[in-house]
Amino acid sequence: MPAETIPLTADRFAAAARAAGATAPDSVLAEVGTELISRWSEPQRFYHTGEHLAACLDLVGDEPVVALAVWGHDAVYDPTAAYNEERSAVLTGELLAECQVPAPVIEEVLRLVRLTAGHAVVPGDRNGALLADADLAILAAPWPDYVRYVAAVRAEYAHVPDELWRVGRATVLRSLLELPSLYHRTPELESTARANLHRELASLTHAPAD
Repeated sequence: MPAETIPLTADRFAAAARAAGATAPDSVLAEVGTELISRWSEPQRFYHTGEHLAACLDLVGDEPVVALAVWGHDAVYDPTAAYNEERSAVLTGELLAECQVPAPVIEEVLRLVRLTAGHAVVPGDRNGALLADADLAILAAPWPDYVRYVAAVRAEYAHVPDELWRVGRATVLRSLLELPSLYHRTPELESTARANLHRELASLTHAPAD
């Protein structure tokens, strides 16, 4: 990941929205950007925070449509509820409409937000590949960083008993391992990520007895 993360500000959202064709007044873009940052700063978040948002934005770079999808992809994050990606897509659509982003752009952004529910990218989907690679980049982190990531996600699901956590987390890991490719633009990350996933899965499915 980039050594220095660009600050997360409402202006950063506004710049992406403008580059994607937004025509609403600056005050509206600032208000929407501020709302999104507030959502990404909610107290139930330990991994899906502004830090994760900023890291993904840095990775997608100068791609405004994908950047808007990054801003929206976990805008709704309630670990006690289902369908967060769909709820995030709906909210993102409403906010981008307020910004007067062109309808075809909104449609593409929402497609990308929904893609993060499973991270399955079809051949030729450049935007989807860029977003998925950014969102999953943490999986290829050095093992100590990966462990901290898992601990942060576990903290978000503190309400879930350990046994149910192990079952649910194992299901997520297996679904990722079943993808033909985790990375499409950064294939050099593949082997490290899969090794991390297998290592975590083994720890979940071979838990020592109390």
